[in-house]
Amino acid sequence: MFKGQPKGLYALALANTGERFGYYTMLAIFTLFLQAKFGFSEAVTSNIFAGFLAAVYFLPLLGGFLADKFGYGKMVTAGIIVMFAGYTCLAIPVDNGTTGIVAMIGSLFLIALGTGLFKGNLQVMVGNLYDDPKYSAKRDAAFSIFYMAINVGSLFAPTAATKITEYFMGKGGLTYDAEIPALAHQYLEYLAGKEQMTADALAKFETLAQSQGATDLTAFANNYIETLSGAYHWGFAVACVSLVVSMLIYVCTRKTYKHADVNAKQLEKAGNKEAVVELTPEQTKSRITALMLVFAVVIFFWMAFHQNGLTLTFFARDYTAQSVEGPLRIGFSVMNLALIIVAVYALFQIFQSEKAKGKLLSVAILLLSIGGVIWNYNTSGDEPMKILPQIFQQFNPFFVVALTPVSMAVFGALAKKGKEPSAPRKIGIGMFIAALGFLIMAIGSIGLPTPDALKAGAEVNRVTPNILISTYLVLTFAELFLSPMGISFVSKVAPPKYKGAMMGCWFAATAIGNYLVSVIGMLWGDIQLWVLWTILIALCLISAIFIFSMMKRLENATK
Repeated sequence: MFKGQPKGLYALALANTGERFGYYTMLAIFTLFLQAKFGFSEAVTSNIFAGFLAAVYFLPLLGGFLADKFGYGKMVTAGIIVMFAGYTCLAIPVDNGTTGIVAMIGSLFLIALGTGLFKGNLQVMVGNLYDDPKYSAKRDAAFSIFYMAINVGSLFAPTAATKITEYFMGKGGLTYDAEIPALAHQYLEYLAGKEQMTADALAKFETLAQSQGATDLTAFANNYIETLSGAYHWGFAVACVSLVVSMLIYVCTRKTYKHADVNAKQLEKAGNKEAVVELTPEQTKSRITALMLVFAVVIFFWMAFHQNGLTLTFFARDYTAQSVEGPLRIGFSVMNLALIIVAVYALFQIFQSEKAKGKLLSVAILLLSIGGVIWNYNTSGDEPMKILPQIFQQFNPFFVVALTPVSMAVFGALAKKGKEPSAPRKIGIGMFIAALGFLIMAIGSIGLPTPDALKAGAEVNRVTPNILISTYLVLTFAELFLSPMGISFVSKVAPPKYKGAMMGCWFAATAIGNYLVSVIGMLWGDIQLWVLWTILIALCLISAIFIFSMMKRLENATK
């Protein structure tokens, strides 16, 4: 898996890991922040969230065009600096009025612009490492490793956000309760005569306030909103620190990837025209057409997948058990998840090591990792573990990191037999798998009250966390078939003179999908939940059927 890869891959992957840790720490609490601080409805929150994600993934198109003209490395460096400015502004606490909203939107624009300059161009440089015939056969494996590194950063992000939230809430003499922020805003609006509040909702707020030791509901509502919002601002500050680490890694390891930091224009200027593969107009058109067809399909995957930061987070907050007990507690400790990942890699290394010493070392690491999980579980006590809604977002990156060697082993075995599916075929399979993920949500949501009914004070029998965990597991399988393979496909098929632009188009397609995330968020109200998940199932199935109908054309374009 790791053997024979160029050192530049690890340098660029680690630089990306630092940046992704900060980004996903911010994203884990972003929708919760919008509703806690500003009291936005699900519809408004959905539009802001989707608009931000769309900008994050659309601006790499601009970054790609700039990189094709000025160079990839320059854009990556500029991107880190601009992102740092954005996260710094977002971390500064301001009021929750018009000034605060404007400052928040300005911060989001800087983060999105910086990401646009950074993200796609870093991945193009990874792809350039494999233009060397010595490494060309390892391109798909390289992007799987690169994608895994991204998820190492995002694995620890929800826990970082949770710990910061718990610390600053505790410092203010409060504990987090998912129901309080919305009720606090509703109560304040009710006092101002701007919103109605049912007797059941008011009674629930009084009970929750009393459980926090409050006697004055108005003072409690204001204090809770201010304290929780402040905790979220500190969570955003984590991204600033992670970007400093990312910049240090990127600068200090430059010698390992410097040869990949060159575009077609720079190669020609240097007189190295033979390094630029010339395509006929027909070949260029065929490749771009194939890429556009793939881009059209992945729009709907990202529309479904990125519900994790929006409606799946709403579902975790409003419909899922707020505590876990028994063996299930193991999965809600990031340390246990890290040990399980180590155990998985040690197990694979036992079979891949060529020397007995390496096998024995792998066995020792495997046993120590399993022992660590058992020890953590036995010493964690018997009390139910309280969980915050954002913590569920750690399961997707955990599954990505843990399952990457499994997927690579399976694809490697198929490749040896000449039966490995092509990249477009993997994308189609991934869309079918994504539909299965939301089928779990649809079945698990049958009989649950609508979100509007909850706001009116309806009681809900919260579902087991296993529904969300299972959904994330299946969506991760879909992601492994689609995302790293898609990025590898773009880097391989894109005409050399348009590499930056085509990688930008990949992200632009992702941006459209991310904006469409808001559609489900805006429907989050008086519609049964199982109907909402069924919409996503249908879109994934239609996309899968479409890409398989175009398979011959897509596969011919790669030859």
